Amino acid sequence: MPVGTEKKEFGKHSAHDQQLVIFKIAGEEFGVDINEVKEIIRWEDVTRIPNTESYIKGVINLRGSIVVVNDLAMKLGLPSKEVDDDTRILVVEVGGNTVGMVVDSATEVLRLEGEKVQDAPEMITSGIDQNYIDGVGVLDEKRLLTLLDLTKVMASTDYEKILQAQQAAQNNFDLKKETENDITTPETKEETTQETDENETSTEPSETIATTPEKTEDTKEITNKKSSK
Repeated sequence: MPVGTEKKEFGKHSAHDQQLVIFKIAGEEFGVDINEVKEIIRWEDVTRIPNTESYIKGVINLRGSIVVVNDLAMKLGLPSKEVDDDTRILVVEVGGNTVGMVVDSATEVLRLEGEKVQDAPEMITSGIDQNYIDGVGVLDEKRLLTLLDLTKVMASTDYEKILQAQQAAQNNFDLKKETENDITTPETKEETTQETDENETSTEPSETIATTPEKTEDTKEITNKKSSK
């Protein structure tokens, strides 16, 4: 099924409670289904890709996987903010594929009661494509959440461009890695031979230390929230 055509129970037509990841863009609060968010990471430098859409900021290497990073503000037609200490990348699952979405900050995870979800007033969604919006969560008189449908935000045509960028970056990454493996200097060969001889003559038992990539506090919070559902 093409991305952006899936039917979802989540949103303004749902009477069920929703667990949301809340983030800010251009001073406004947005929410997305927690099940669509794999993790939240701090901003890291991206590798630019030439000849791509303006909202595609580049790619990152996330534990060996190439992830395309998009400027969500630009995609929604909102002003983008300069990267700072609060900037986060939401690593989300859209249409069975993983993409990164840059937001100004990720603030919290909360449960929203179904009866508090209403149709989005036009004044709230002015400038944002109505198809991207799943409704508005009314927390109180002064706090509204715009609920986004990520499968609509990343429509089929957009995702095709993202996949092309991702594939190009992956090919470059694989080529660079292959080239590095093929280049072996005489010094490297000599060092490798010396290390091999030392290992063969050593009687000391070797010690292996297993390491696991550390998760950020943001990701830990999401994982704990999902576990407690």
